[in-house]
Amino acid sequence: MDSYNIQWKRSAEKDLRSIDRQYISRILEAVESLSDNPFPVQHCKLYGTNFSYRIRIGNYRVVYQVDSEKKVITVFHVRHRKDIYRRDR
Repeated sequence: MDSYNIQWKRSAEKDLRSIDRQYISRILEAVESLSDNPFPVQHCKLYGTNFSYRIRIGNYRVVYQVDSEKKVITVFHVRHRKDIYRRDR
């Protein structure tokens, strides 16, 4: 299986800056593992979307999209579970 390229949106990079440093290494490790398997066991398809998924890393959620044709994973958000699904942000 070919590995996927991971692209970070500016919003995800901004989200990472606001997260406590002790969690960042776990989050980065989980996102990097998506390059080998974009659909790990703990992934969940987001309701109402065709290509958006989320993975859980402790109390944090990573929202991403998978383009299987181009072999690209785009990370949109990395936020705490209480904030990830709010639209007012």
